Amino acid sequence: MSAAEGRTDLPGDLAPSALPETALWILYQRALEARRPDALLHDPEAVALVDRLDFPFEQRFGPNSAAFARIQALRALAFDGEVVDFLTRCPRGTVVCLGEGLETQYWRTDNGRAQWLGVDLPEGVALRERLLPPAPRHRQVACSVTDPAWLDEVELGQETLITAQGLLMYLEPGEVYALVAACAARLPRATFVFDVVPHWMTRLQRAGEKRPKGYRAPTMRWTTGPYSLLADARTVPLGSRRAWMQRVLALDLPDRRARLVRSLGPLDLIRPAVAPTLRSLLRRPAD
Repeated sequence: MSAAEGRTDLPGDLAPSALPETALWILYQRALEARRPDALLHDPEAVALVDRLDFPFEQRFGPNSAAFARIQALRALAFDGEVVDFLTRCPRGTVVCLGEGLETQYWRTDNGRAQWLGVDLPEGVALRERLLPPAPRHRQVACSVTDPAWLDEVELGQETLITAQGLLMYLEPGEVYALVAACAARLPRATFVFDVVPHWMTRLQRAGEKRPKGYRAPTMRWTTGPYSLLADARTVPLGSRRAWMQRVLALDLPDRRARLVRSLGPLDLIRPAVAPTLRSLLRRPAD
């Protein structure tokens, strides 16, 4: 199902909220990448919604940035791969999307049989319900992800995949640990897929706050070092690779063991730009 045709104004009662604006920024970055002729991410729902919304994306978020768009696409692809793999193994399983915002992953990965549950703050759910078409088997819960009440909406005994894309770094460390512990206690057969950022990203964010006014991402509160992850001795450390910007991990809740899904770094951003030059050099005949 495609997004409805025709121009749509952003709901006035939601426009000033930082939460919807962050959701719009992420949506915009995915759409920018999806428009490229050599796009990594195929996301027609994101493109259609950006085209339909009467919102000054470029004026508010700044000039198009291929780097920002690509990092969002690479992260989305990492999460998509985990969802597809889960639904291949458990076709009638449940996918829980924490802090879903305007994510269009359902349309990219749904298998026609799975159950989906989106969890977001009331203003995030309201924005999603107004801007995206209803999706079969996809329910929304207007609730903070730190409130364990949303767990009551997940069918017990069902194979479950929990995703938290671009979310946990904006929670307090204690909230992250409590969330993981609650999921492990209530959903012992589940896997939790999430992304983390290193400590130096907060310094980069603070430097960005000194620039002229415009869109500013929420403050990052939970970051990790190369040898740390969660407050649990069973958790696998992240390893010592330098210059990583973001990592996607899959945490097996029964034993709290983490698997590295994707590690994103500066080379992931510049590789597409230098690839044509490298290919031409490799094809050049020897002197």
